[in-house]
Amino acid sequence: EVLLEEAAIDEAIIKLDHGFDLLPGNSDLTAAELRLMPAPGRELRLKKLLAPVRDRYHYILIDCPPSLGVLTLNALAAADSVLIPIQCEFFALDGLSALLETIKAVRATVNPNLKMEGLLRTMFDVRNNLGNEVSGQLTRHFGERVFRTIVPRNVRLAEAPSHGQPITGYDRSSRGAVAYLGLAGEILRRERSGQASADL
Repeated sequence: EVLLEEAAIDEAIIKLDHGFDLLPGNSDLTAAELRLMPAPGRELRLKKLLAPVRDRYHYILIDCPPSLGVLTLNALAAADSVLIPIQCEFFALDGLSALLETIKAVRATVNPNLKMEGLLRTMFDVRNNLGNEVSGQLTRHFGERVFRTIVPRNVRLAEAPSHGQPITGYDRSSRGAVAYLGLAGEILRRERSGQASADL
């Protein structure tokens, strides 16, 4: 509704515990994407909607679908930087190539300051030879742009959303929670040292 300008952003924001706010999505986003297709300036809709509330927050995290449609383009146009989660699987590399090309196109058109925060290896299973091989390829090709943090396959991570909780609330001691807390620390350290990259 907010993306389609049928509701004000302030009406849609939900206050959560610990000082967090949430602007939730739902299954209507698929229909919204179709309705946005013919709209002029459709890829800038989210950026314009967030503009009046940006200064209220230290960070705004935008979660995207695993596709390169209008919703993802909106997120890339609105973002300061992009963190790319990638499963260490063969076909994920193809998807990564397409995403990197899309990021270049977004920089060339609607968001020249978009930085690459880094690549995050997720759902990683150290016992999987292909996973180890793909992880190695990512590190060799992207170097320091690959986060040291690796998020393992973890049952507790999969369970947390069904309980309506973030992993840090559901099971803070789980391997998944520990990994994401480690990632947060790594991002903050990179930010302080100015390591987010303009290059792909």
